[in-house]
Amino acid sequence: MKDSTVCPRFERGMQILSQRWNGLIIYRLLTGPQRFCNIQSAFPVSGRLLSERLKDLEKEGIVIRHVYAETPVRIEYELTDKGRALQSTIECIQGWSDDWIEEPRQTDPTAEAVEQTEECEEAAAGLKAE
Repeated sequence: MKDSTVCPRFERGMQILSQRWNGLIIYRLLTGPQRFCNIQSAFPVSGRLLSERLKDLEKEGIVIRHVYAETPVRIEYELTDKGRALQSTIECIQGWSDDWIEEPRQTDPTAEAVEQTEECEEAAAGLKAE
């Protein structure tokens, strides 16, 4: 069997997508431009870390930051074409997760499971409508 090496571009892509919160940020932005506070409220992440991840994604050309000259200043984040090109990848991960990942067990499984299932179905429907 031949020794195989990982393609450096593939390795870099995996590093970007596997960095904590990046995939979820991209997933959230697939629904459209979002303000910082909207992104932050969707995940249990500190503002400092979210800001760092958004800057990293911006440097990679996946996210673009729009600053609107309003009072107070309004800032929105949006996926670039490069970022939107990840939609099919994210949809594949969503499908794989639906098929193979068990839902986390909760102390009150009925209420939490129904809520999570509805959130997953809404998110999947939103991605497919794009």
